[in-house]
Parts: sequence; structure tokens; C-alpha cells
Amino acid sequence: MRPLDIDVSGSGFSLKQARAALHTRLQGRRGEIEQATLTRIYGISDPTRTGDPGYVEGLRAAVSAALNYGLAAIELGEERAPLVPAELLAQARVAARSGVSLDTVLRRYFAGYTLLSDFLIQEVEDGDLLSHAVLQRVMRGPASVFDRLVSAVTDEYTREASGRFSSTEERRAERVRGLLAGELLDTSELAYELDAWHLGVLAVGLGADEAIRGLAATLDRRLLLVHDGEGAVWAWLGGRHRVDPQEIECLESSGWPVQVSLAVGEPARGLSGWRLTHRQARAALPVALRRPASIVRYADVALLASILQDDLLTASLQGLYLEPLSNEPDGGEVLRETLRAYFAAERNISSAAAAIGVSRRTVANRLRTVEERLGCSLRTISTEVEVALRIHDLTPTGAGGGSEAGDR
Repeated sequence: MRPLDIDVSGSGFSLKQARAALHTRLQGRRGEIEQATLTRIYGISDPTRTGDPGYVEGLRAAVSAALNYGLAAIELGEERAPLVPAELLAQARVAARSGVSLDTVLRRYFAGYTLLSDFLIQEVEDGDLLSHAVLQRVMRGPASVFDRLVSAVTDEYTREASGRFSSTEERRAERVRGLLAGELLDTSELAYELDAWHLGVLAVGLGADEAIRGLAATLDRRLLLVHDGEGAVWAWLGGRHRVDPQEIECLESSGWPVQVSLAVGEPARGLSGWRLTHRQARAALPVALRRPASIVRYADVALLASILQDDLLTASLQGLYLEPLSNEPDGGEVLRETLRAYFAAERNISSAAAAIGVSRRTVANRLRTVEERLGCSLRTISTEVEVALRIHDLTPTGAGGGSEAGDR
């Protein structure tokens, strides 16, 4: 009997058989593993921010290829595992060209490796296939090929990225990141006056660079522009006088590119203001990305932007104040529509009724139903319910009340 056929698990399985059994069980959960991996990847950094549909499609194919690679390592062990899939090397090159940072690429691979390991351990425990000591031997395969994968992807990415930016642009981006982090650096290479008024903006989408350059020209502002390495454009519009953000908001109805989402901070002065307006624009960006072809000002979405950065609070608001309404025959759509109108009318029942074309009594009855489902008076939780509804309307699966949620 060959060494791999020796029973080392204490459960009647040889190591080879246990590997095969684990491979089969994990293949049976392939869809679940793949979806969980994509969820973690989007949690690290939303790939749609690159504005490149080809990159997003390639990323999904790469997840599938990486999962095949990991499952093969579990079944075959490190000695017989296949070479790093060509799809993963190709996606590393695409990531470099799309401005996705190497740190983001590797964090996604680490997340996928950790997730697959968690599923593997779960199957071992549920199926009583191996002892913990032998589990370590099984996991050497995926651990070894993961090291091989990280090395190959890093090399491929580095080769592709080496000619992507000019040295001047690389130095500028590095200096900007250092200044944002609080470092004291020489800013002469930036060709941008920091002791002035600033308006920080972030843009995502095809043609974002050109759109921001046009914006700076329209407002007659000095421009500092860099790429963040993950598909977004960071920019500051500077000048001796305070810029009015409403001038930018007016652009939304006068030819702003439909494929570019723009987040705008608030005017601020000096180096500290330069940092602050950028942070505000970054906070507003998730809202802008959820509103196609939109310009979003931080002052208009400050509370919502802060809440969206807190996963616990976001999930809790949805669970506490909207999920109880979803048990209605229509999934809660009528109640949500009524609440939107009620909040848009500044909690005036008659105005809300007129807005949605029903009687005042109908609106009152629906609001009473909401209170019954939530177990308390709307007067005490109206802010929480309104915020939960706005979050709901920003999600891709949110009900069709997006226009109300988008009103400023």
C-alpha cells in the first residue's frame, strides 16, 4: 500500500480517500462558496468602481478559476496540484491596467483563501473525516499553492504596472497619499497651492479624468488630480476665493457625463481643509455610486454617508424598521411608498395623500399599520425609519422610490 493510502484519519479513510471526499463535498457547495467569495471581494473594494465592465466580468471568471485551483490542491496535494491558471495571471494584468492597487488584489486572494479554508474545516467537522492533526496535512496543499499563486500574481501585476504611469505621476500620487496621512513633505512638485480654498471631489466612471478637468476649467480653478489605485479619481479644485458647491450641482442638469458619478466635499481652507474636504468627498462617494449618473454633495448626505460606513448600523436599521413591513402581501411596497410621501411632505398627512393620489384617511390607516408592525409610534422613531428607507432605496434591489430618496 502506498503512503497516501494509509489510514491516518482514525475514521476508516486513507488520506487520499479523505482528500477525495472533501473535494466532492466542497464541489457540492461550490455555488455557495463562490457567492460568499464574491461578497467578500465586493466588501474589500467594489470592483464596479473601476468603470470597466470587462474588469468586473474578468474578476468573476477569475474567482471561478481560483476556486478550481484551490479545490484541486485539496484533492491532489501540493506535489500534484496544477500550475497557476492563466486566467488569474491575465486578471492581474487587467487589474494593473485598470488602476486597481496590488494591495487590493492580494487582499481579495487572502480573503478567498481564508474562506475556502473555513469551508474545508467545516466539512471535516461535519463529516468526521479527519483528526485535527491530519487536517493540517491536508491543508498543506492549499497553503502551498496559495503561496505559489500570490507570488505569480504579484510578479505578473508588477510587470504590467511598471509602465503604467510616468514617474512624475507616480511621485505625485505618492506625495498626495503621504500628505493625506499627515506626513510633512515638500509639495513643490504638486504645482498646487495648499494655502488656499479647496473643494475635494472624487469621480468614478469612464472619462472621469476629462470630466474633472473640464469642471476645473469651467470654474476657473487650479486642479490637483491623482488616481487612487482602485479606479477612482481624486481631485481638488483650488483658488483664492471660496467656490460655491451649488455651481457644481447645477452641472448635473447641464451636460455632466452620464457614465461618471461625482462626490463633492465642502469648501475648506489650508492644508487641514484640503484633507477635510477630501474625506467628505470620500464619505459621499458610496451614495453617488448608488445613484447612477449623479453628483452628490456631502452636506446633503452627511448622515446617510456616515451610516453607510457602519455595516452593523445599516443592517440593524433595515432589520428593525423595514423587514417587519415586508410581510405584507405586496412585500411592503405600498407602506414604503406611503412613508416616502409622508417624509417628503415633512410628516404632513394631507400633503402626503395628495402626492400619492389617495385619501387622507388611507394614509392615516397605512401609517397606523406601520406602527402596528413596528410596535411603536412613528413619532418616536421617524428619523430611524426615514434613514432606513433611504438606505433601502439606494440598494440595487430597493423599491422604486429612488427619486424621493434622491431629493435634496
